[in-house]
Amino acid sequence: MASLFRETDEEQAAGNLGVADAPDQGALPLTGSGDDQAFARPHGEASAFDDEAEGRANDNVETSRALALTDVIAPRTRPGEALIRLAYKMGVPGHALAAPFRRPTAMRVLATVESPVTGDRAAGTALRAGHFLIHGVKQPIGQIDFDPNARLAPGIERALHSFSWLYDLAASAPRADCVAVAERITAQWLAANSVPGKGAAWEAENAGLRLLAWLVHAPLVLSGQDASLKPKMLAAISETALWLDRRALRAGAGLGQISGLAAVTAAGLLLPEGKPRRLYGEAALIRSLGDLVGEDGGVLSRCPEAQMQAIAVLTDLLACYDAAGHEPPEALYVMRELLVPPLLSLRHGDGALGNWQGQGAVRADRVAALIEATGVRTRPLKDVQHWGFQRLRGGKTVVQFDAAPPPRARHARTGCASTLAFEMSDGPSRLIVNCGGSALAGGQVPARIGQGLRATAAHSTLTLDNANSTAVLLHGKLGRGAENVEVERQVIRKNGGEATRVEASHDGYGARFGLTHSRILSLRGDGSELAGEDILLPVSRKGKRGKIGFAIRFHLGRGVEAHISEDGRGASLLLPCGGLWQFRLRNEAGDAVLSCEDSLWVDGDGRPHPTEQLVIEGLTSRGGGQFSWLLKKMG
Repeated sequence: MASLFRETDEEQAAGNLGVADAPDQGALPLTGSGDDQAFARPHGEASAFDDEAEGRANDNVETSRALALTDVIAPRTRPGEALIRLAYKMGVPGHALAAPFRRPTAMRVLATVESPVTGDRAAGTALRAGHFLIHGVKQPIGQIDFDPNARLAPGIERALHSFSWLYDLAASAPRADCVAVAERITAQWLAANSVPGKGAAWEAENAGLRLLAWLVHAPLVLSGQDASLKPKMLAAISETALWLDRRALRAGAGLGQISGLAAVTAAGLLLPEGKPRRLYGEAALIRSLGDLVGEDGGVLSRCPEAQMQAIAVLTDLLACYDAAGHEPPEALYVMRELLVPPLLSLRHGDGALGNWQGQGAVRADRVAALIEATGVRTRPLKDVQHWGFQRLRGGKTVVQFDAAPPPRARHARTGCASTLAFEMSDGPSRLIVNCGGSALAGGQVPARIGQGLRATAAHSTLTLDNANSTAVLLHGKLGRGAENVEVERQVIRKNGGEATRVEASHDGYGARFGLTHSRILSLRGDGSELAGEDILLPVSRKGKRGKIGFAIRFHLGRGVEAHISEDGRGASLLLPCGGLWQFRLRNEAGDAVLSCEDSLWVDGDGRPHPTEQLVIEGLTSRGGGQFSWLLKKMG
């Protein structure tokens, strides 16, 4: 049985643009042998990500170990380039290294970038109509406070200061119809943020994404009718690049550092005399990418939105290389191919993502557009390790199972206590879900419930005494709890057919209640039956006396109708697509009571929808207990 360990915080437009005509811990190597390779295989070749492939033997892994691309793919350098990189890192100006006997070249953008990364057309149309549309909430442009210290809802704050809205605007209409809106918003932002400072606007992640957006969509902000905006915009590009030169590496491992260094590299490609900056940026970026993901390609924050952003940033950067006519380091292609399969493993039958680590169910069209932009063709990652989301598939049934510790504090974005929760879909209909949406709080999801949506009870798993399996702290961070998760996956023979069986356990309740929680999920090969067992075992031979309350929650998908049976031991579940499933408590559940309660589910646009949940409740001995249940497809 593989063991996963979590460290706690305590332990650890060419003319107008001027376009030219032209880690501390041990690292795991990228390459391996046989099935250990995690590269995407083009053209749909069979691979370790094949949903039909059998499970492999489990190995011991540690989540504290991160991928290090430089171990096997060092950036190519010519004689003298390493010295140039070192000199630029030490503060020697780029023009003094690139052209030491000439005056600095006037600031301009050297090429027009054609990035395949697209935005949300509906949000872009809303911008042209005069308001931001973020997480389903409309906010008039004229009422936005662009000051970096203004108190804004997190979604609006991020979209505003990262300039991600430029992608939405570009996707909504031809460039000529978008320039005026882009100039209006950009001018207001520059007026409120004339110099680098503090606040959300100058967090490394927002600053990096903003500079990258400015360079990729330069025609929108540099080729309009406002003659006074262009020099201000070019000055802001230059100042932000210099600021990131000094600050990106200080951001700490994660997307902030990656976004900042990607923007530095892009600036080195697209701004005059940028070779020293490019050499410095790409070397630092490749080193930092090794701290972003685990061996299987999943980001260490275990956040689907972060996984998508990392893919988008690399795709934009590769487009910048193409526009500048430079060959990118092979490591950037390798990393992008490595990031795609874990993302695909979280797709349900409707093509959208599951609700994990505070995210809503990211829409299918967003996921499909991003994958298409990469050009990577591969299968979902099935045999996960550090990513932690086990994927079971039989027929049209898909099960996603969180079988890893929560992310460490320094990686968590909107960390959730979701260990051993699962989601389940039947074709296009979601049967069992998690609430999700805590990262979207402040929009249509009320800010006051954001913290509650991160709790264990907001996920489809077991809770003891209504306590979280991992402490949920403020600002998206997590404390102590589930540190050690053991996982075993195998294919078994069951009732004359095959079934995929995953068993996982965590120690999140060990210190408080003296019990470990183990969950076993077995999905038949045809997807018609999911058998589950929730087992509580004493940590020591001498268990504590008395009883403790427990609840096993099954949050139901949107539109699922639940009807409790007359004996109170089961329920019929009617899906929106017309499918019918039956839920039954088995005899091992003892005196537990099954009830149906209200719940909610947050979609990919940040809209909360009223739903229901099945809850198995009762008292169990502190010496342990076992609760078995069955989900069976009836039609």
